[in-house]
Amino acid sequence: MKNQLPFPVDPRKIRGDFPILSRRISGHPLVYLDNAATTHKPTAVLDRIRDFYLRQNSNIHRGIHALGDEATGCYEAARKRVQQFINAASDREVIFTAGATDAINRVAEMTGSAWVQRGDRVLVTRMEHHSNLLPWQDLCRRRQAELRVIPLDDRGELDLEEMDRLLDSRTRLLAVTQVSNVTGTVNPVREIVRRAHRRRIPVLVDGAQAVGHLPVDVQELDCDFYVFSGHKMYAPMGIGVLYGKEQWLWDLPPGRTGGGIVERVTLREATFAGLPQKLEPGTPNVGGATALAAAVDYLQNLGMPAVAEHDHRLLTEARARLKAFGGVKIYGRPVRCCAALSFNLDGVHHQDAGIILDRLGIAVRSGFHCAQPLMDHYRVEGTLRISFGVYNRLADLDRLEEGLYKVRRMLGENR
Repeated sequence: MKNQLPFPVDPRKIRGDFPILSRRISGHPLVYLDNAATTHKPTAVLDRIRDFYLRQNSNIHRGIHALGDEATGCYEAARKRVQQFINAASDREVIFTAGATDAINRVAEMTGSAWVQRGDRVLVTRMEHHSNLLPWQDLCRRRQAELRVIPLDDRGELDLEEMDRLLDSRTRLLAVTQVSNVTGTVNPVREIVRRAHRRRIPVLVDGAQAVGHLPVDVQELDCDFYVFSGHKMYAPMGIGVLYGKEQWLWDLPPGRTGGGIVERVTLREATFAGLPQKLEPGTPNVGGATALAAAVDYLQNLGMPAVAEHDHRLLTEARARLKAFGGVKIYGRPVRCCAALSFNLDGVHHQDAGIILDRLGIAVRSGFHCAQPLMDHYRVEGTLRISFGVYNRLADLDRLEEGLYKVRRMLGENR
């Protein structure tokens, strides 16, 4: 039965904010269901990027002229907006990066030499995106440490009892995603952090799939590091955030060095600046940071609880329709899930299905979703994935159903 209740975010009122949604693909109106890969950008964000480069473009923190002052003010105001959005204790705990991948690599660089020695351990999970796996693989290889993996139970959720067994005196850091980019599983991050902190083990949380869908409070989560990308929350590509507790960011070496992070340099040594400048070498993506702040404003105007409920309602409806469709294998049965769902049609290769859907104007993701260890867990090479944003609506699910029927008629019945 189709959900007839009004949605807390009304896509009919906001779809006009996203110009790209007016496109037609192969003659069909675009249905975009690939938001876990990247979200589209509202006019307010696009206008902010354009306005910055038209009116305020300058390098920051170094100039004495008006444009330099204005650009610096915009950049630091953006930092303050992000601090408020994730409820960091201080804006000194907000470091701008190129995205979540860059942020995770930065933490691996900073913590590697300071925390991880030969024979130590780093703990990750079976459901991690490659971006939260490969940096730790590389770190353990370089430091001759051991990478340990938290397994999944039969619902596709983390086995916390096994996690407790793996957390030991040689574990130096635990890295975990808040939301799986494949199954949409929402991990109990606060409980994971609590268990790790009992053993004084710091925790990094990959929030790339969470921050545009759920209210995030890093102080309530009590995580030591939290990372996310702007482009998955309606901001541009190439901008992201590393949140870190101030005590860690002060104590850790910068990992990367260059202009803008120092107070004094001689030919032999350097004295580093304070936070956050210490961890932002070179010329940052100032325009991207200001546009990220505009995306934060956009989401907060909608209300993050309303955004979360909107996504949950669409996901619940999509799961029910796929089950009723028949001949569909849905991966993962999480108690709590968010905005993404992966499945396969019996007898149909996921790439073939994705190509046909695209020709019908329906954009879904097909493949292993940068999560091959999770694909190995489910014994598949890849899946179809649908994922939602604030502009998606029940009509998009109608189009998806129609498309899947055509896929089945073209491919499934001939096999």
